[in-house]
Amino acid sequence: MKAMVLKAPRPVEENPLELTELPLPEPGADEVRIEVLACGVCHTDLHTVEGELPLPSRGARPCAPIVPGHQIVGVVESMGANVSRFRPGQRVGVTWLYSSCGECDYCRRGLENLCDSARFTGLHADGGYAKYMVVPAAYAFPIPPSIPDVQAAPLLCAGVIGYRSLRLCEVGAHGRAPGQRLGLYGFGASAHVTIQVARHWGCQVYVFTRSEEHRQHALELGAEWVGGAEDEPPAPMDASITFAPAGWIVPRALARLRKGGTLAINAIHMSPIPEMDYSLIYGERTVRSVANLTRRDAEELLQLAAEIPIHTDVELYPLEEANAVLQRLKRAEVRGAAVLVHW
Repeated sequence: MKAMVLKAPRPVEENPLELTELPLPEPGADEVRIEVLACGVCHTDLHTVEGELPLPSRGARPCAPIVPGHQIVGVVESMGANVSRFRPGQRVGVTWLYSSCGECDYCRRGLENLCDSARFTGLHADGGYAKYMVVPAAYAFPIPPSIPDVQAAPLLCAGVIGYRSLRLCEVGAHGRAPGQRLGLYGFGASAHVTIQVARHWGCQVYVFTRSEEHRQHALELGAEWVGGAEDEPPAPMDASITFAPAGWIVPRALARLRKGGTLAINAIHMSPIPEMDYSLIYGERTVRSVANLTRRDAEELLQLAAEIPIHTDVELYPLEEANAVLQRLKRAEVRGAAVLVHW
């Protein structure tokens, strides 16, 4: 099968992914093999490919080569002997969370995203930059029939992690009153889904981004106000989410957050947060990171996406152009989300 393989992390400008023929993966007893139809391209892929997110080690050596990609839509092609929840030909999605132990204190408390034994798609196990992949059946999700393949792909990480950020901010349906002001710092794949959920819940959304094209996109999706991270919005935020992996934004976001508000940092890798005055968090402001996702997050977001309905703006590329797509992502040139497809 065709796959774009990372043999060693390097800057994306050096085209680190190689088009390779790999053997067809065989599903284990509790796994399904999926024929990949579409795979979203995520900033986490960029961090993995460039080595900012270290590859796991086997002994003293990195766990490479690896096939990236964790926003996967495909059809069940074959199943292990113990699998009964899917049927051949059924359309399913795969997220960043590949598996968790199910037994630790975090898993028992519904926090499988924090499991110390969690494995992640495209990092610990081969992902969706390939024609086929295998995944534990318990970590695959039926895709609502109303959502097309390429529209569904960005929901499986960008959408789900944005939804979890809203939950942790206690936004809309998760606690705060309709009409609250929500700040979004950065406006890429995740934010363009998050704004649709927030608007559905009655939030006023304020978007901070340096890109004029992203500002226009935010206005088209119902943003109340757009500007840069250095700009002063017309009112303080009740809650905010940072999507850009830039630590310098954190104190600026806190300075625009009202007392009692929450700032959620939606980043798996981030530059250092600068030293800041205590006054920025005084007044019972909360700063919290957003780490990975749970299966509950994925199930709820997919259902909500069909109900709203959420529309993801996508740019489509053939699998072979994965290096070029990651370069566009790094330069913030993607409008909405980029998706690799098999043509």
